[in-house]
Amino acid sequence: MNKAQIKYFSGYIRNFKTLCSQLGISLPLSREEREEQILTKAYEKWGIKMTDHLYGMFAFALLDNETGKLYCVRDHVGQKQMFYTVADGDFLCSGDINELAADPRVEKRLNMRMLQQYLFYGYPIGEETFYQNVFKLMPGHYVEWDGSEAKVVRYWKPVFEPDNSKTADEFAKEIEAVVEEILDEERGDTELPYKESFLSGGVDSSYLLAASDAVSANTVGYEESGFDESGLARETAEYLGKGFNVKTITPQEYFERIPTVIDKMGQPLGDASAVAFSIGCKAVREHAKVVYSGEGIDEFFGGYNAHKREIPDDWTYLTCSHIMSKEFIKSLMLDFDESVRVEEPVSEIWQEVQGKDALAKKLTVDISLWLEGDIYLNTDRTSTACGVELHTPFSDLRLFNVARKIPSSYQFAEGQNKCVFRKAASSKLPYEAAFRKKVGFPVPVREWLKDERYHKPIEEKLFGETSKKFFNQQELEKLWSSYLLGEDQFWGRIYAIYAFLLWYDMKF
Repeated sequence: MNKAQIKYFSGYIRNFKTLCSQLGISLPLSREEREEQILTKAYEKWGIKMTDHLYGMFAFALLDNETGKLYCVRDHVGQKQMFYTVADGDFLCSGDINELAADPRVEKRLNMRMLQQYLFYGYPIGEETFYQNVFKLMPGHYVEWDGSEAKVVRYWKPVFEPDNSKTADEFAKEIEAVVEEILDEERGDTELPYKESFLSGGVDSSYLLAASDAVSANTVGYEESGFDESGLARETAEYLGKGFNVKTITPQEYFERIPTVIDKMGQPLGDASAVAFSIGCKAVREHAKVVYSGEGIDEFFGGYNAHKREIPDDWTYLTCSHIMSKEFIKSLMLDFDESVRVEEPVSEIWQEVQGKDALAKKLTVDISLWLEGDIYLNTDRTSTACGVELHTPFSDLRLFNVARKIPSSYQFAEGQNKCVFRKAASSKLPYEAAFRKKVGFPVPVREWLKDERYHKPIEEKLFGETSKKFFNQQELEKLWSSYLLGEDQFWGRIYAIYAFLLWYDMKF
């Protein structure tokens, strides 16, 4: 009997050739056989410290046949989801929280604490979930189950240690070399010979397309010109000699897709771009199964405007995204709990980074909470639901290990953010594309919601029977009326509330 046995695996081990050589695994094997042998033999050689040797995205459960212990592991930055609970004395884990919630051994109860935090942040932050006693395994953690107790252990955390002995140009060269190493590994996987890539108007996806073996680029577009990046994406694809596909999203298609996305997501998510990403994945699946995407760079290198803003010394940085104030949530919720502090999910990490410079502190928080809680929740669940295998090479730990050494002063040079990464990207892109101002992944929901053809079902949900269980209807009416009268900035609050109500009606 083998020492270890794989009970669950989701993901992609990018450095498989190196590991097969180190572990004495003969190639070729089918991918399933290869990954199982890598994990079991890595555990036999290195024990649970095997995670130090794995590059890629992964969530797995491994049984030690000798000790009887089960290890449930999530990758360093959380590209793949993993949830767990103990029910009727059994330890249950899965990358799909819907699977755990549907298990008859699990008592399905709403976690009101998470609802309160979600309304502030706009995404399910931290290790609690919307289900009581069902927990998210955080990035860089594993849980050890010995048959009676689940012990959570942190095996990795993002640590920034600037090296002032190198120039920005030297760091850019390091980025180029690491990107080449990572994408050489992707190219070397002959079992996945055909790949495409997602492409926006931004530098991250443009550099990924330029450096990778993707044969074609894919983007979404809108008739609303102020939100449409497809023209910029097309220019980049044509410059690089790549194929190009654009999926134009109509408001009707968008709103019809929301229930499917919220269902497959497993938890409410107030990020409206998830629906657009889902529609994009569905379109891509018609001609490709493996697709690259450029997540991770903004959090590794400081790509958001929030990373440049100064905050008072006595404030806690509450990730780069939050959509409602505590005061508004208090007026909105019928059962507001004063003991639930919005700082709770952040406070331990924030204490650990005191003494670091301002950018390092913010990036540590965003990598630990926002990146996995919003971005990867979105990309992992939507792509998986559409049958697309999404590879995020720029989330590779080796690229973070370059980013963590770059002084903050280099990152915000020349009026730009993530300036060193842009320098590296300019080795393969025109200057204009490498140093283009960040656009993001905007969706015209704020405009579409004003149209009664599309907002009628949302209005019905906002003021329906479920809503009356949770929310002050007068406050909701004020919010809705303010938005319809021109207060566009409230659209995000409305969408997040709607996403929760829709999810609740589907799951309870």
